[in-house]
Amino acid sequence: LDSRSTESWDQGHIPGAVHLPTALIAEQAERLLDREVPVVTYCWGPGCNGAARAALALAERGYRVKEMLGGFEYWVREGFAYETWEGGGQRAADPLTAPVDAPNCGC
Repeated sequence: LDSRSTESWDQGHIPGAVHLPTALIAEQAERLLDREVPVVTYCWGPGCNGAARAALALAERGYRVKEMLGGFEYWVREGFAYETWEGGGQRAADPLTAPVDAPNCGC
């Protein structure tokens, strides 16, 4: 669940994500989300608490929730595909945020 504004969503989001800004959770969560499916929230990045606020709002309504640490920023920086209003994209992984010569970080 992408909890950011429409402008931010259009700028880039994770493929398959549901767009539901935090301010609209009370009004639209029931219509957009299945209570049987755990929800993972994200916002811009580690400097933003939007995903935490969205997770709290959903948990208070009985949803099972997890927060994606790093947000959209680290999704892109680690080389995962993303979508924008213009179409899809993908960048090479930033070697300071993702392993270069290993299949995973080993943690």
